[in-house]
Amino acid sequence: MDNNNSNITFNITNQSQIDKSNNTMNNFKNTQTSPNSNSNKEIKAFKKTIIGIVILLATLIFIPSFTFTVSETEQAVVTRFGEVTKIIVDEKTHDIESTVKRTKFKNVKILEGKGLFFKVPFLDNVKKYDNRLLTYDTDPREVITKDKKKLILDNNAQWIIENPLLFHTAMRNEQTAHTRLDDIMFSKMNEKIGQTEAHMLISDKAYTNEMLDTIIKEVNKSVKDYGIKVIDIRIKRTDLPSENSKNIFNRMKTEREQKAKQYRSEGLEEAQKIKSEADKQAKIIEAKAYAEAEKIKGEGDAEATRIYNEAYNKDPEFYEFYKTLQTYKKTLKNNTKIIIDSNSPFAKYLLGK
Repeated sequence: MDNNNSNITFNITNQSQIDKSNNTMNNFKNTQTSPNSNSNKEIKAFKKTIIGIVILLATLIFIPSFTFTVSETEQAVVTRFGEVTKIIVDEKTHDIESTVKRTKFKNVKILEGKGLFFKVPFLDNVKKYDNRLLTYDTDPREVITKDKKKLILDNNAQWIIENPLLFHTAMRNEQTAHTRLDDIMFSKMNEKIGQTEAHMLISDKAYTNEMLDTIIKEVNKSVKDYGIKVIDIRIKRTDLPSENSKNIFNRMKTEREQKAKQYRSEGLEEAQKIKSEADKQAKIIEAKAYAEAEKIKGEGDAEATRIYNEAYNKDPEFYEFYKTLQTYKKTLKNNTKIIIDSNSPFAKYLLGK
């Protein structure tokens, strides 16, 4: 009985120990396997991130191959193997539609608007053109007027790309268009200026503006097949050639020198007239003054004589004495020697007789 109890107790104890050992082993396994599970999750997340980045980069790289944008200031021509397949314009005009109806361009599509458009990658090429007003400034050139005057003309032109399809086919770029415009405009300008006199070209603005309007119409007829339309042509400056300027300057200088000599001569003549008149007036004034002085002097002498006569009548002896003293004063100066008779009336008062 005791043996059985002891066996049962032993079995229970052993079983308990075994369970504890199993639990310890399980905990150990869980501890060992948990880090591996976290690592797998991190690896999967990293792979997803890499895949996302690759997809994003691929999208950024390949989307431009499938699309292109046209801004508000642009119009575009799409070509495939050198042939135009479609054009993007602001609006379909009668001129553009009639161009597309030609046999050469019957497969060209016309698209309106701005923004994002699609293309076939690696096959389609896109060429964009400005739809704004463009300015071409020509170089100054020499022209000859109807009256055979040489002038240096400096003008400019404002134009637009009206039909990008024709422009792309005929011109390709703005530089070529400027060269062609320059040839046509200069030819038309030469033709019209050769029918105009120089003074009208320089001074008559109304005539010049009318002439330029006519030139614009004629130039547009010549460039219509190039997809170009000239809006305005203006003359900036009209000058004379340098050799003409020197000749004119020398002529003006000579004329001014002649004028200066004429003015000097006229001035001297006028000065001489003024001087002569002044001398004449001075002599007249002097003559009048002399006459007036002589008149006054004569009147004074007459008055003096009258007074002397009155004095003589009143006291002849005193008068004689006074007149003799006046004679002495005028005659006898410092160190004056005179020889007179002692009986002379002149010596009467000198000798005390």
